[in-house]
Order: sequence, then structure tokens, then C-alpha cells
Amino acid sequence: MKYALIENNIVKQISYQEQENFIEVNDNVFADMIKKEDGTFDYSTEFKANQEEINTAIQNRKNNLASGKQKLLDLGLTEEEVKALIGI
Repeated sequence: MKYALIENNIVKQISYQEQENFIEVNDNVFADMIKKEDGTFDYSTEFKANQEEINTAIQNRKNNLASGKQKLLDLGLTEEEVKALIGI
């Protein structure tokens, strides 16, 4: 079982032990989620947008790394040389 401290419909804290002012919630409820009118929980639009920015930045980094590796290989470096330079 999981318990949440909710203030102004926002999950402030999660606990796995029952505490005063905490309510029982499903296991898929986490801090920073918002309790909706129907009693379900979801992240705010702002939180989701921030997560999307982070995911995009991570994907861009992966793409840049792959592109850089391929360019080094195209220049004639061996796989071992590329790995020594950039670790992949």
C-alpha cells in the first residue's frame, strides 16, 4: 500500500507507511501529480512539457553522438580508434 500527502490537489509526498493526513493511493501515484476531479491522478501539463524537453534533449544527444561517430569512421578511423576517442 502507498499513501500520499496531498495539498491543494497536488501530491506533495509519498509514504509506504500510514501517516496522519496521508491518504491511501494506487501504486501508480507519485509526487508532483495532480488529483483530478474524478479522483484520478496525472502530471501537470507543465511537468509533461518539461519531461518532453528532457527526452528531446537526450534523443538529440544520442543522435549527435551517432552522427559524430559515423563521421569519424567516414574519415577512416577504425572502430577501436573511435571508441578510444569518444567511448562508443
